[in-house]
Amino acid sequence: MQLGGRYGWPQALVLVDRDRARSLGYDDPPPGLWDGIEPALDAVMPLSAPLEVHLQLTNRCDAGCATCYTGASPQGAKNEWGLREWCAAIDELSLAGVFHVALGGGESAHLPWLGELLSHCWQRGIIPNLTTSGLYDQATLDRVCALARRGLFGQVNVSVDGIGDIYQQVRGIDGFAKADHALRSLVAAFPDVGINTVVTRVGLLHLPELFAYARRIGLREVELLRLKPAGRGARDDTYQSLRCTDDQHRTLLPTVLDLARRHRLRVRLDCSMVPFVAHHQLDDGLLRFLSIYGCAGGDLLAATRADGRLSACSFAHPTPKPVTDLRRYYAEPQAFSPFRDHLHADEPCRSCTYLSLCRGGCRVVAAHVSGSQRDPDPECPRVIAYREKSAPTDVASAPRHRLKVLA
Repeated sequence: MQLGGRYGWPQALVLVDRDRARSLGYDDPPPGLWDGIEPALDAVMPLSAPLEVHLQLTNRCDAGCATCYTGASPQGAKNEWGLREWCAAIDELSLAGVFHVALGGGESAHLPWLGELLSHCWQRGIIPNLTTSGLYDQATLDRVCALARRGLFGQVNVSVDGIGDIYQQVRGIDGFAKADHALRSLVAAFPDVGINTVVTRVGLLHLPELFAYARRIGLREVELLRLKPAGRGARDDTYQSLRCTDDQHRTLLPTVLDLARRHRLRVRLDCSMVPFVAHHQLDDGLLRFLSIYGCAGGDLLAATRADGRLSACSFAHPTPKPVTDLRRYYAEPQAFSPFRDHLHADEPCRSCTYLSLCRGGCRVVAAHVSGSQRDPDPECPRVIAYREKSAPTDVASAPRHRLKVLA
């Protein structure tokens, strides 16, 4: 059940059982919704569809950021979908029961039909949120602000990985002034504006300045994302130089909690950061109550490429299946494998109290470091400690990927 946006305040995502939904006046799903689709009984599939889907509407972007997870370019990708195809995708997501979509790119703000797609989302009962760089001309910014004033976004988040020079150190481009201008313009037009911040080795040191800035200009939230080795961000001169150290990962949670309290800001953590939360051995019942879950790819969320192909998350390799076939593919036992197979994890994840919450950590990082998506997250503090304990005393004989993790 969706509350908020055009339909009420405050915004919320509320999960209720069927009897409660009926008591509130909500009808059952239309007949025929799942005709011909029989989910396998042994599939690890707690939901009939993702709660959210991240749509990469285009891979066109002129910015050229060093950390771009899609490797976006001014030319974009081959066979990118247009308005007609994305509207058909929204139809499928609506029938599947998806709650909201995150529209990204590339840079979706440049698309001339963005407003039409937003209207179509609302017509189909799906809340559209926008993630944008803010790195565009005034005419494009004015158009995005106009769409925001019309109430066509559930939320808008601008990507800002640091203030001033820190932004340039992380992204490799001098774009903070434009991003700042976009943020201030959007705040003046629309109440639900936040920032997405990729947490890096240098950026984590300057999180206090980032939180103070967010509070000062009136932002609603800060969403902290883990640096993942995808797109241009997979280059060793980027990922290895910018990824946080083990010590930084261990101090992430207390740092963020302190900043959130001090600046009274809502903070969201990327699901791939749960290993760093679980490291502090918090009560797992509390984590469940707060709905803190690890890698949700292929389960609570899914994603698409600009040509409509489905993937477990925005950073994972795409499947051959189009998003317009979501319901059928989602019901297959092997869909989004191995993202759904966390219960069969190797040690130390297999015996970890938090496995059902953490789900083995980030599979994209694991694949980049060790070559296998099924391996435990190599940046998890517990995994690092386990491997240090079991590592050969002769460092020269240690596996190459272990040396890379511990460097």
